[in-house]
Amino acid sequence: MARLAALIVLLIPGILAAFGIKLIRDTFFGLHILPFGALWFQFICGILFTVLGLGFFAGFLLNRDRKNGKVAPRFQKKKES
Repeated sequence: MARLAALIVLLIPGILAAFGIKLIRDTFFGLHILPFGALWFQFICGILFTVLGLGFFAGFLLNRDRKNGKVAPRFQKKKES
């Protein structure tokens, strides 16, 4: 059950990032998607969705690898003194 929940938690930002890439691609080809008023706004939202989706996914992987001790020393959490 925990693995299913983790999969769902990772699917949502993955879909968000994929939609952001689609918005950026559609902007380059001049295709207007309905909820966005202008192409420049569609492009900005695409970049935002992509960065947020990939950032969440990367943070999740970094956190998991830190717990398992599989990261380079420079990525280890700093110890509080």
